[in-house]
Amino acid sequence: MIPQPTDRLTFRCMTDADLDDMCRLLGDAEVMRYYPRAKSRNEVQRWINWSKDNYAKHGFGLWVIEHRTTGDFIGDCGLTWQNVDGQEVLEVGYHVLPERQGQGLATEGASACLRYGFETLDATMVAAIINPDNMASRRVAERIGMTVWKSTRDPSGAPIVVYSSHGHEA
Repeated sequence: MIPQPTDRLTFRCMTDADLDDMCRLLGDAEVMRYYPRAKSRNEVQRWINWSKDNYAKHGFGLWVIEHRTTGDFIGDCGLTWQNVDGQEVLEVGYHVLPERQGQGLATEGASACLRYGFETLDATMVAAIINPDNMASRRVAERIGMTVWKSTRDPSGAPIVVYSSHGHEA
């Protein structure tokens, strides 16, 4: 299952046919600014494989988001299990092409995924794991009703701020 379409977005499962679009997204230095580096084509293929594995194992993952009217590729957005300080948490994540940023699309997609987590998956909490310097991503989390849960470090030792929602805001 996938989230319901929004006013401007549709969601669909990622496939190998998305490799070029996903390379455009995850290979972009600006999109990946708060990651260790932009991803290579092989790393993007692994990302797609990981997404497909998540669909098979959990029934959800990161989905491709496309413009509802034009069908244009916009990015990815979805829910994945992540480890925060030894605790498995359901995380909402999102990446949007640079030319589509600043239009509220990440907020729209993340809001739909948050609702999906609570209404379809019966999650009790959804998190967003964000580099503290990534103010745009932090604003997305805040706009969908998330609040800071904790500041900690990811498994590589990099600082992160973890936002959370418990459903009543969604």
